[in-house]
Amino acid sequence: MRINEIFYSIQGEGFYTGVPAVFVRFSGCNIKCSFCDTDHTSYNEMTEEDIVEEVSKYPARHIVITGGEPSMQITSSLVDKLHKSGFYVQMETNGSIRLPEKCNIDWITCSPKYAKVVIQHIDELKVVYQKQDMNCYDTLQAKEYRLQPCDTGNDEANAQNLKETLDYILAHPKWHLSLQTHKLINVR
Repeated sequence: MRINEIFYSIQGEGFYTGVPAVFVRFSGCNIKCSFCDTDHTSYNEMTEEDIVEEVSKYPARHIVITGGEPSMQITSSLVDKLHKSGFYVQMETNGSIRLPEKCNIDWITCSPKYAKVVIQHIDELKVVYQKQDMNCYDTLQAKEYRLQPCDTGNDEANAQNLKETLDYILAHPKWHLSLQTHKLINVR
């Protein structure tokens, strides 16, 4: 598997904000978002056993499978191996690629971008808000709904994005605010 990096930190956004987690960042993505803050082109080849061995070096039992787009490479057998090693497996995906059959991920955070969502189960729908039409998300069912202001890298634009995000949430209370707290507190 092409792994961009494995590191230990806290989950900085969404439902599990603040939870210590081991991040397994897969390399490669099928969508090129202008606001992406991840270089997911470089990688090391790792076996499933290598991945389990590496994540087991850290004290947390919460794994965040992320990318790039992890659904391009994720396997049911990797998830099974992580479960057998005592891990809770969360995956962050854009939802545009179906997961393998019997891929028993514990928590799926779907952050749709510019492609149709085809995954069949979503625990948390997390939309990066840029004042887009939100009607396309009305048919997506999830346990949790999060709206995250897009980080443009420009303080003035970010302040405007935050205001518009808050305005939308106040008018549509099924949505809850998600901030990239890892950026706010300057951790990885």
